[in-house]
Amino acid sequence: MKKIRAKVSVLFMFFSILFTVCLIGANLLETKQIAVGPINLTGGLLIFPISYIINDCVCEVWGYSKARLLIWMGFLMNFFFVSVCALCDIIPGAPYWDNDAGFHSIFGLAPRIAAASFIAFIAGSFVNAYVMSRMKISSKGKNFSLRAILSTVFGESTDSIIFFPLALYNVIPDAEIPVLMFWQVVLKTSYEIIALPITIRVVKFVKNYEQEDVYDNSISYNILKIFNL
Repeated sequence: MKKIRAKVSVLFMFFSILFTVCLIGANLLETKQIAVGPINLTGGLLIFPISYIINDCVCEVWGYSKARLLIWMGFLMNFFFVSVCALCDIIPGAPYWDNDAGFHSIFGLAPRIAAASFIAFIAGSFVNAYVMSRMKISSKGKNFSLRAILSTVFGESTDSIIFFPLALYNVIPDAEIPVLMFWQVVLKTSYEIIALPITIRVVKFVKNYEQEDVYDNSISYNILKIFNL
């Protein structure tokens, strides 16, 4: 029987690796609070928006189906990493180990926050990919900049609406939650806008290199049909 070998795009593999690194890195950086002028934020803001930019690039070039695979792959790798970290955090340290508190503060993600993060990521990422895909069809491939920005606004809004109430309700004053949600969306969208000139050039290069420019006509947007490529 002749074996059929499937070809894997090197660029798609690169984007997938970078996407996963951004998700895992964001989890670690979230443990530090940083100040940007008068606004207090988490360190994850430095890297997490890159995952949305990658999502836009993949959806624009290879289509929603590949973006769906990318999102689930990133989710599973992140879940694996967080689970191993949690297990290592639970296992008692060696007799000479004296940094349990430091290790726990970085790797001991609380179950409530982890669950909120995973749910928000899945919802926000798929909303981002769906908006990007549908707008590409309706605009006949035009206005990439507008599509990238609006998909981020919808995706990040969904992420924030889910994450902050689930993770921080009864932890911080209720009045602070809408403020945090607002600034997260504004700053992450601003990040996308600042990076847009680079994103446009990357998308153009990848389309030319891959000879791909997929339109998602007559596809299923069911997020569970992972291997329908």
